[in-house]
Amino acid sequence: MISRWSLVLTSTGFLLPGVSALLRFSCSQLVVERLDPLVNPGVVGSPHLHQIIGGNAFNASMDPETLNIPEAATCTSCTFSEDFSNYWTAVMFFRARNGTYKRVQQKGNVYFEESNGGMTVYYIPSYNNTKVTAFKPGFRMITGDPTIRTKEEAQRYRQLTYTCLQDPMTRTGETLDMPKEPCPAGIMANLRFPTCWDGVNLDSPDHASHVSYPESGTFEQGGPCPASHPIPQLFYEIVWDTTPFNDKSLWPEDGSQPFVWSYGDATGFGNHGDYMFGWKGNALQIAMDTNCNGFQCPELGYQEIKKGNQCTKKPTVDEDIDGCKAHRASRRHASH
Repeated sequence: MISRWSLVLTSTGFLLPGVSALLRFSCSQLVVERLDPLVNPGVVGSPHLHQIIGGNAFNASMDPETLNIPEAATCTSCTFSEDFSNYWTAVMFFRARNGTYKRVQQKGNVYFEESNGGMTVYYIPSYNNTKVTAFKPGFRMITGDPTIRTKEEAQRYRQLTYTCLQDPMTRTGETLDMPKEPCPAGIMANLRFPTCWDGVNLDSPDHASHVSYPESGTFEQGGPCPASHPIPQLFYEIVWDTTPFNDKSLWPEDGSQPFVWSYGDATGFGNHGDYMFGWKGNALQIAMDTNCNGFQCPELGYQEIKKGNQCTKKPTVDEDIDGCKAHRASRRHASH
């Protein structure tokens, strides 16, 4: 019998002959707030709002020298119970014709509909049977750049895109910029991280130069890494429920699309995401070496989505995050 997971992979184009193991799982919302321990460590009130999933050890500093994430966390919002990593992105807002702003909610992805917001996370080891090295304790990285506003700049990240969902199963028609028309089932943001690592550094000053995309082609095409270690492809799917705002009479009078990121980007080209590894022990390496099937992996501990929904944190910054005013655009730093 074809599993429901196989049906999803077929619809998304991910079921390829070379895939030997793959994780696809749900992580519910942990918290929505202005913290960014990767780019603004120790700052309570980062320049823009984020939505965060994963382990509840998440805090403003997350110093890798002093924090053991799996030991510090007491719960995770992810269904694989040994994953205490943190994953985060900016937050989407609707900009109405009358000048007000409203936060766009997230909703559960296909087969994860009961999830309280959050996003779907993939770890894909290889499309050509190459052994990959799982991330190590202390590893963190960023993909994308919130300061980008042109297609030419955005193209260097290759695989940070949007899907205008005609229905929940839509997986075609990806664009680098925000959809221009109402999307019947919402907007899905897709973030595919670099898949090559220098094999030495767990981080870098810009949180990006220690990793890279393949030298040519894409990860899915089996593109080779530079002289460095292949790592799993980390991939986020975030379903933004834009359907309450599909009435174009509410959109700006000039007809422009109305959705804007919390850092002030209405183009969508500044799409970006952050990652901080926090799997327990060697669980991720075992999963990458095993024939796991989406959310089914006997070698890993599992918890139901409703249990993940219960893992939340109270925001550190006390403010209205559903807001009626724009969040200012921010420039992270010169290289990112």
